[in-house]
Amino acid sequence: MAEHLAQHYEIYIRISLSAFLGFVIGWDRQSKSKPAGLKTYMYVCVASALITLVSIYSAGRFSSLFEHTMMDPMRLAAQIVSGLGFLGAGVILKDGLQVKGLTSAAMILFVGGVGIGIGAGFYALVVFAVALCMALARIANWIERHRIKKANQLPGSAHSDMHELAE
Repeated sequence: MAEHLAQHYEIYIRISLSAFLGFVIGWDRQSKSKPAGLKTYMYVCVASALITLVSIYSAGRFSSLFEHTMMDPMRLAAQIVSGLGFLGAGVILKDGLQVKGLTSAAMILFVGGVGIGIGAGFYALVVFAVALCMALARIANWIERHRIKKANQLPGSAHSDMHELAE
């Protein structure tokens, strides 16, 4: 077991990092009482990393078994994106003229990309993308709250639709 871990330590780092980053992103959504939270984002991120790892390593392992066998190690990643679209559609809700859950759906796609990136070994790029997006999301939340507050202070204005911006 120790030999296996020593030989494949980077795979375990990739899975662990994807779980951590998915958890952090899910924590943000959970704290806002959104439809998808901690576990959803963590599972999507780890599943995306795992499928990407299996795809990459199986292409290397199995392509040499038969002569003239061509394998695309990122083909499964394309299938992940299709699945994420389906999952994202499940969190989008329409209530009359209001649509809710678009940010959650976008973040499910994003966290899938995080998992694919970590699975493919692009640590620095993915950590940078997560840090950048989380920081900019905080700034966007502040701007949206400021706009809502300002709109509500205008005499005779009914801006209930502005509350959707805070998602």
